[in-house]
Amino acid sequence: MKIAQVSPLYESVPPKLYGGTERVVAYLTDALLDLGHDVTLFASGDSETQAELVPSAPRALRLAESRDPLSYHMIQLDQVLARADEFDLIHFHTDYIQYPAARWLKTPHVTTLHGRLDLADLWPLYDHFRDAPVVSISDAQRKPIPFANWQGTVYHGLPEALYRFEPQPGDYLAFLGRMSPEKRPDRAIEIALQAGLPLLMAAKVDAADRDYFETHIKPLLAHPLIDFIGEIDDRDKQEFLGKARALLFPIDWPEPFGLVMIEAMACGTPVIAFRNGSVPEVMEDGRSGFVVDDIDQAVTAVQRLDSLSRRECRAVFEERFSASAMARSYTQVYQRLVALSGAYPAVVPEVI
Repeated sequence: MKIAQVSPLYESVPPKLYGGTERVVAYLTDALLDLGHDVTLFASGDSETQAELVPSAPRALRLAESRDPLSYHMIQLDQVLARADEFDLIHFHTDYIQYPAARWLKTPHVTTLHGRLDLADLWPLYDHFRDAPVVSISDAQRKPIPFANWQGTVYHGLPEALYRFEPQPGDYLAFLGRMSPEKRPDRAIEIALQAGLPLLMAAKVDAADRDYFETHIKPLLAHPLIDFIGEIDDRDKQEFLGKARALLFPIDWPEPFGLVMIEAMACGTPVIAFRNGSVPEVMEDGRSGFVVDDIDQAVTAVQRLDSLSRRECRAVFEERFSASAMARSYTQVYQRLVALSGAYPAVVPEVI
């Protein structure tokens, strides 16, 4: 198949540092190429790929500190539309900006929704665009808009060789992600302090979260057991995650997937995760880690880590979350949409 992958432009593909969606697009693109598909990637110009790259911005918008990211995404959408007839299917990863134009596309298309869907303003949007074919990254993600035109759930995947199995961990806990209220780094700190173990925190501080970080988290970093090391790249993740006794994932929001959980599993590192969003789907409680409901349970889980097999954590990753498995699942979605092309009548909103 000839497939277009349309990535957000905030980060390169793959990202230089933090960036979940663009990272998944990179792994999916490579895995589709391995399956023999012809892939064109619409992304930032500093992306690195074996696919044909169509640059829609010179470099990742976050690194360029763009003040108007919408402008570059409009350029990208026009680039995609201009070449739409070249493809068997167009796969968007750009939220909903393409929906009005996509209604008129003759080329089959689908959008993977990578973010949270429980925001009040999204309900009328997806009610209006009920015809837009979409894919979820967990079943839990669908709950706020069950009426959407769901084409399937496809879990994220990683290349099996990206991280190596680490049988012998060090003696610290890890937190990896964003310093934001929904990720609850304060909970991670509390768990580590109660457990009496060092906590290494590799985290990005977005401009939107700067006040939260300065007010709520920075004062907690003075404790000798807490070490904040900032953002890290994939090369550093191997050592950071592989040598951790466990990854703490104490989220306080409906996490759509949680890529860091499977990154830890790939290293053989168990995950202690709070029961929110996708966690019960991604985790195998008692095998790849523990699913908990509060800090007390999390501290108890730390004390039970020796009951887990790191080899089993890696096995869960290999069984369920490889990039090749993700690409095969998406290929099934693509083939079904191509077979049904022309079966979806355009739904044009009434003029009020």
